[in-house]
Amino acid sequence: MQNNPIEHTRPPVYFVGIGGIGMSALARYFKAMGHLVAGYDKTPSPLTLKMNREENIPITYAAAAAEIPTPFRDPARALVVYTPAVPRENLILAFFRDSGHAIYKRSEMLGLISANKKAICIAGTHGKTTVTTMTAFLLHSSRVGCNAFLGGISSNFGTNLLVNTASDYVVIEADEFDRSFLHLHPEMAVITSMDDDHLDIYGARQHLLEAFEQFAAQTRGPLFLRAGLTLQGKEVAGYYAADKRADYHARDPRVEEGTFRFDYVSPRVTIPDLRLTFPGRVNVENAVAAITLALHAGATPAEIREALPRFSGVARRFDMRARGRVIYIDDYAHHPREIEAALTSVREMWPGRRLTVAFQPHLYSRTADFYPAFAGSLNLADEVILMEIYPAREAPVPGVTSRLIADLLTVPHAIVSREELPERVRATVADGIFMTVGAGDIDRLVPLFTDMFNDR
Repeated sequence: MQNNPIEHTRPPVYFVGIGGIGMSALARYFKAMGHLVAGYDKTPSPLTLKMNREENIPITYAAAAAEIPTPFRDPARALVVYTPAVPRENLILAFFRDSGHAIYKRSEMLGLISANKKAICIAGTHGKTTVTTMTAFLLHSSRVGCNAFLGGISSNFGTNLLVNTASDYVVIEADEFDRSFLHLHPEMAVITSMDDDHLDIYGARQHLLEAFEQFAAQTRGPLFLRAGLTLQGKEVAGYYAADKRADYHARDPRVEEGTFRFDYVSPRVTIPDLRLTFPGRVNVENAVAAITLALHAGATPAEIREALPRFSGVARRFDMRARGRVIYIDDYAHHPREIEAALTSVREMWPGRRLTVAFQPHLYSRTADFYPAFAGSLNLADEVILMEIYPAREAPVPGVTSRLIADLLTVPHAIVSREELPERVRATVADGIFMTVGAGDIDRLVPLFTDMFNDR
């Protein structure tokens, strides 16, 4: 990072909330750049255990200042990165704050990185993780190469971070939560969606749109929008779509032998008969966005054609875990539009098969805002198993429970605890398709269900 002491002095960097998907990528980036790195998180996870075991990053799960290693205690030397998901009263964060350390939000640190590289940033209330990961994969597979900070674990790479010191490009998932993406300085950008979300942060849709408009205004080069979106104040380089005419679109998308085929069409180039093995029609649209960014960064049509069929997706994004008598799919969807897209894709890929969905709502505020829409999306299934709301950063809200959704479901349904879910699924899902859906701790059950259905 040009004219940045972080780059030149290699200070120790401590991460408060190191286990988050975005924080872990930053921590591993600084480790790869030669910094001493350590961190804290509330509980162990496969990701924190892997960082500790394979990359020798010390991680504590006790919120006590005594747990901070000596090299990170000197405010004149060490830097601190934190996530807003960690409460302000956390004792480790309080120690650094009271000691006078230089403290950065994760988004601020990403902003420093993006300001001095050619940053390709993908924003949107949903779809951004897949487009980010696909763009990074296409560039990595080309002569251009890239660094990348991903919002999920790439199935191709088994990681959420790519480091390529020979490339000037960095691909970044631009998160609208807490207005984090306003710290970024994109060279080019895509906006995938601007549906109502995070209204606990923004208060009203208008404020959400204003944040996206500011993000667009900070983009130095071309900005691409999904067809149907509109923004004020920034010239748009083009619109993209899956199955209708737009500046950049997929022509004749179709399913053949379990894979999608389509022609990529743009004002400058057409790439005929592309093949995408990652399922879901929505991912054809995501591919159009990723191909557009990769071509503008310098990848060739031949490189795109060779790489695209090898893209195998992102963990927890339409993640196929079993393919036997029961097809088991895990998905991170936590917004009604995302759930609708996922279930519609299942219906298209496997028409006529019985679909059972286990859904864990995420946040009381989101449930209160969208429970009728959640019910409408979930009614695309044949049976729904609801878990109680995962609170994340929120305190309970009186009257807001999963029962709000259940009362509007028109398909057979039940509400169970996380502990009860495995036995319920074992007793009721004998064939067809089973999906786990949600952004909470339902993911802790994915290995169990994977083993359950692969054993069959």
